[in-house]
Amino acid sequence: MKKLAMIGCGGIGGYHLDHFLKYDDVELVGFCDLISERAEGFVKKSGKGKAFTDFRKMYDEVKPDMVCIGIPPYKHGEIEFESLERGIHMFVEKPMALDLGMAKQIRDKIAEKKLITAVGFQCRYDNINDTAKDFVKNNEIVTAQSTRVGGVPEVDWWRVKALSGGQLVEQTVHNVDIMLYLLGDVDSVYSVPTRGFVKQSEWPGYDTDDASVSIFNFKSGISATMMTGAYSTNGASWDSKLTLGTRQSRLDYFLLSHVSIYGLAEGDIAEEIAGVVKGDGMQKRNENETGIRVPSSVDAGTICDRTFVDAVISGDPSKIRSPYANAYKTLAAVLACNESMRTGQAVKVAD
Repeated sequence: MKKLAMIGCGGIGGYHLDHFLKYDDVELVGFCDLISERAEGFVKKSGKGKAFTDFRKMYDEVKPDMVCIGIPPYKHGEIEFESLERGIHMFVEKPMALDLGMAKQIRDKIAEKKLITAVGFQCRYDNINDTAKDFVKNNEIVTAQSTRVGGVPEVDWWRVKALSGGQLVEQTVHNVDIMLYLLGDVDSVYSVPTRGFVKQSEWPGYDTDDASVSIFNFKSGISATMMTGAYSTNGASWDSKLTLGTRQSRLDYFLLSHVSIYGLAEGDIAEEIAGVVKGDGMQKRNENETGIRVPSSVDAGTICDRTFVDAVISGDPSKIRSPYANAYKTLAAVLACNESMRTGQAVKVAD
């Protein structure tokens, strides 16, 4: 039986612990958090393992085969390098780092050590991706548009961009990752931030972008836009989704919810949509437009965690959809957006 340890016993750690507790083929041996009460809470919840505040001491004592690392973005680095030196397989929560150079070193060391890794891009494991991938394979995508809007998370470090990376890097990275998963690698980005709507009176210490708009130029030639923000105080303020557009159809992708396709099913769009307003090329949309809807029917997070555990047990990582080296590409794209916001220039995405 393989031994599993966890570093980071906050909210995201609890999410993964709920999954790991369902497995009878791994032994939960250690839980580490700088706040000892959190680690002890995980021990109590699991009924096994030992609590630590020093991850090196935990490694020395319990000698895990694999580790789940769920820590704030700005704390990555030391834990990963130590895990690599000890030959411990790693599941790392997103975003894996705020320093791309450091992430590249980790990526290369993983390859050198031939360790099994996964990153917490659980959305890749949703069944709706099968439909979306088929749509991309069978239709020529012209452009894509994605949005994600929410409120300000109630986490102190999140509200400081230097610590969280901001909305695009810390949360919307999931949406960007799905764009890359479906459309391939990004060549360059250009991003513009917006501030001033979220007030210090609402969130003292708030120091990040309220919203941003980014252009992604994919190596395939497709261009896409991403608008994201943490300014919302009401769910009605924006509709968060990804749209992939062809010359005659579109796919709307709602993260971990469903996809809808318009324009392909026989009879799903009436002839009126082809009508052209004289002179300006604008098309009319039929008010009765309908499409094909495919709902999410799996727990993608559970599948993501189980796939990593299975890979470590079997020694075969082929079913992992988000190994560190691949997730690095998504991280490089969103950190390039931050660099573009900082410089006001288009930025080439690092390999």
